[in-house]
Amino acid sequence: MAQQHTVRLSVNGKAYEREIEPRMTLVDFLRHELGLTGTHVGCEHGVCGACTIIKDGKAVRSCLMLAVQADGAELQTVEGLHGDNGLHPIQEAFIEKHGLQCGFCTPGFLMTTVELLGDHPDPSDEDIREALGGNLCRCTGYQSIMESVRLAGAKLRAGAAVQAD
Repeated sequence: MAQQHTVRLSVNGKAYEREIEPRMTLVDFLRHELGLTGTHVGCEHGVCGACTIIKDGKAVRSCLMLAVQADGAELQTVEGLHGDNGLHPIQEAFIEKHGLQCGFCTPGFLMTTVELLGDHPDPSDEDIREALGGNLCRCTGYQSIMESVRLAGAKLRAGAAVQAD
């Protein structure tokens, strides 16, 4: 039997502890150990971005990390992306601007957008292209994704302005 390692981490605000094989990838841990299948397995080489999650506030490729490397971390997956009334403003924007089609790449784009808009609430088109450059989509042609990110930023800024009042 392979040696087991204890992993303790928080995913979407909930604490987890599991005994796992040290070679298990983080994406496999999320999908198979925790049942969080919104994080997709694409290329398994960190190229497509479908497995992007937020780890300690930064977007990371969960297919390139071992689960043991996330020990003690705070993770957010697409399942944790929601707003007070259901959908998060980023999700709403992707729907409104048709930034998704088949949906396979969508979780990675959404989570990458979380980091982008957290760092740059009003990003330029160049900022958006740079941030999303590591995410591949075969359906949309990217223009609707760009429009979705712009609208998401506007929605978040509007929400922040309302909260400040």
